[in-house]
Amino acid sequence: MTAKLKLSSVPDDKPIKLTVELPPDVHRDLLDYGAVMARETGEPAPEPAKLIAPMLQRFMATDRAFTKARKMLHQPSRPRAPGSETA
Repeated sequence: MTAKLKLSSVPDDKPIKLTVELPPDVHRDLLDYGAVMARETGEPAPEPAKLIAPMLQRFMATDRAFTKARKMLHQPSRPRAPGSETA
């Protein structure tokens, strides 16, 4: 059976260092994800820490509410018409 993973590779970029604590079950899931990925790609399993950034990227890229809110966040504010300001 071939799995259709959301991640197909782990980019090798220069990272920004963060320290996070994960629940043990999440760490086990990351280990299992890496093992499945290794089986599918024929490459060595990536370290669990290397999976976190691409997973977060994928999550945020597919979160429609976040995408919509982010667009609104970065829109320049419209100038107000004279006299429309409240006191």
